Amino acid sequence: MADSFLNAIFAVVDFVFDLWNAIDSTKRLSQQATGSDKIVNVPPDPKPLPPAAQRALAEAEDRERGRERAAQAASGTDQAS
Repeated sequence: MADSFLNAIFAVVDFVFDLWNAIDSTKRLSQQATGSDKIVNVPPDPKPLPPAAQRALAEAEDRERGRERAAQAASGTDQAS
């Protein structure tokens, strides 16, 4: 009975060391591949804008395009004269 208990303890300890070795190997591989072993938090995917915000963004983009067209038209007439 004591032998089977000791075997179970040694099996658990061996598993923990194998897991530790696998994690260490993965960290070393990632360090070789990227030059850094630091874990970086990736920001979550952006949430879609509500319809009101989409409309406001489209209106602002339209106004910006209008300003750009007006600036191009003004600079085109200045260059032509």
